[in-house]
Amino acid sequence: MQIGVNVPNFAPGTDPDVLRRWAQTVEGLGFDLLMVSDHIAVTPDVAEQYPAPFYEPFTTLSWLAGVTSRVRLGTTVLIVPYRHPLLTARMAANLNRLSGGRLVLGVGVGWARQEFEALGVPFRQRGALTDQYLHTMREAWQDTEDYDTAAIPIWVGGNSEAGMRRAVLLGDAWHPLRVTPARLAEAVGRLTDIADELGRPVPALVPRIALQETREPVTDPDRLAGVGTIDQIVADLDKLRALGAETVVLDPFNGDLTEIRQPERAWRTLAAVAAHHATQEDR
Repeated sequence: MQIGVNVPNFAPGTDPDVLRRWAQTVEGLGFDLLMVSDHIAVTPDVAEQYPAPFYEPFTTLSWLAGVTSRVRLGTTVLIVPYRHPLLTARMAANLNRLSGGRLVLGVGVGWARQEFEALGVPFRQRGALTDQYLHTMREAWQDTEDYDTAAIPIWVGGNSEAGMRRAVLLGDAWHPLRVTPARLAEAVGRLTDIADELGRPVPALVPRIALQETREPVTDPDRLAGVGTIDQIVADLDKLRALGAETVVLDPFNGDLTEIRQPERAWRTLAAVAAHHATQEDR
């Protein structure tokens, strides 16, 4: 099982130097994947959770590709309806080629109604647009002479039934975001049922979970995976490995903006996770 990190690419305190340090820390600790989020217009509904400045993902990942050499680069998640599909196909293909085939394209339908309005994209049609645009992008990439890239894995985000169906029909993997261990175990069974109903292969499981270390064990039954003591965190990773997860992405941002300016605490937790993971891989 591979492990990635969702690097904050937003909020006061984020700047090129911090992004560079994040990338070098993630790669230096031996993690497999570095991912960033996506917003274009920081409307009030976006700013409430992810305040400006917000570094656009394709630009940011292209720059980080130049300061890393091994770690894969991805989006968690790119809001598909925000961009013309041929533009997304072009940018993704170019980034994948320029980075040596390191791109993972996590995608989603989006949730910020005001941002959709600012961009002139119909909010109620976002699901249908996502499906249509993903088809268009895959068709475009078949012209390998023009797009000059190997296959780009598509991870379909979304915890709902619709998200799972979209992953089965259009994705290479299902990418649920920040869930409880019990919910994820149940959802894996449902994902298999959906694939059987549609006569399709079961997509890979690649969840993004929280990363929040606490001093005392968290006993809340609604505890998110990745929240708790370091023992609880690594136990969650072991459970995900047993569920068949191919990759797990750790998300260190838990709503506390002071942590954006002081990432060292998250880095210490990541170092402990990396040490445990290395031990598991050596077995």
